[in-house]
Amino acid sequence: MTNKRVVVTGYGVTSPIGNTPQEFWTNLYEGKIGIKPITKFDVSEIDVQNAGEIQDFPFDKYFVKKDTNRMDLYSLYAIYAAMEALENAGLDMEQVDRDRTGVIVSSGIGGLQELEEQIIRMSERGMKRIKPMFIPKALSNMGAGNIALKIGAQGVCKSVTTACASANDAIGEAFREIKYGHQDVILAGGSEASITRIGIGGFNALTALSTTEDPARSAIPFDKDRNGFVMGEGAGVLVIESLEHAQKRGATILAEIVGYGSNCDAYHMTTPTPDGSGAAKAIKLALDEAKIQPADVDYVNAHGTSTPANEKGESQAIVAVLGTEVPVSSTKSFTGHLLGAAGAVEAIATIETMRHRFIPKTAGTRELSDDIQANVIYGQGLEAEVNYAISNTFGFGGHNAVLAFKRWEG
Repeated sequence: MTNKRVVVTGYGVTSPIGNTPQEFWTNLYEGKIGIKPITKFDVSEIDVQNAGEIQDFPFDKYFVKKDTNRMDLYSLYAIYAAMEALENAGLDMEQVDRDRTGVIVSSGIGGLQELEEQIIRMSERGMKRIKPMFIPKALSNMGAGNIALKIGAQGVCKSVTTACASANDAIGEAFREIKYGHQDVILAGGSEASITRIGIGGFNALTALSTTEDPARSAIPFDKDRNGFVMGEGAGVLVIESLEHAQKRGATILAEIVGYGSNCDAYHMTTPTPDGSGAAKAIKLALDEAKIQPADVDYVNAHGTSTPANEKGESQAIVAVLGTEVPVSSTKSFTGHLLGAAGAVEAIATIETMRHRFIPKTAGTRELSDDIQANVIYGQGLEAEVNYAISNTFGFGGHNAVLAFKRWEG
């Protein structure tokens, strides 16, 4: 059987720098970060001050108040991004084969706000006072499940949980489902709402978060002064189709997905292999599937979390496979780290980079650390032809997931 070509025909996003693809890209292009002091709760007892919170989430567009009783915030974000993606793609669910239309939307943690609230409720008021919808709201698969319920998709429906690699793995799994002919259309991506007391407090206990007070200098990937990541929140969902299906319905094609690499460091619970060898293997796997050479890659959207151990290894991986000339930037410098949603939001950023022929800068970064040899773009963005690009995500547990995209010239 001939493998099918796989394309992206639409996407939706809610993020600290925008709730539409247009707003999201404009802020990337103009260099406007979405990292600000935390407003969701009091952080006076810890040193962490900043996060990438969503501003002006358009809740009323798809939801009513009672939806908050049935779904955690991460599910609401996921549904919003999915509905926006359908609209952006011009996809009418009445015109598709529902059995061959799926949802693969991941979350690294799931309903963390609901977990926090109900455990406190149980501790203070007893086990019998736990709310009935606690489990369905908290489960990490319910972002995907709730999207399928909302749109009536009856094909494959699952959530891939690989920490910060989750969304890239979701998109990669969707790519393979369509490539091998199992599905026609899949909504794929990730969602996360972890700016909670337990979320911030937990990562603070790991000493993983930036303690820099200045929001503009708290997420500074590859910078010599980086000291931890900044938590972000939001969701990204892509409409992924076979080329044949997209062309038959006259869809606008935004990009082609051509490769996916996934593996494991098997090294440490939280620390990547120091030499970046695991990440390098994942990059090679993506290029091999794409049938392209390292010299073909015009841009790398880096995992770039603003943590020294991660970035030293990623830089080594990029240099080992692609050399020192390919432009690299981290859009987490604008949004913070969206954990299980990061790969989806960054996939959108990568595709927009190809479409607009402009590589966003790594915001806030002023001077590269001595251990960074990759060609990190900072200070200002870069006008460039980007025909092939990769997007890296790496997660706790040693999970590595890399996507390769091709510019569409239809």
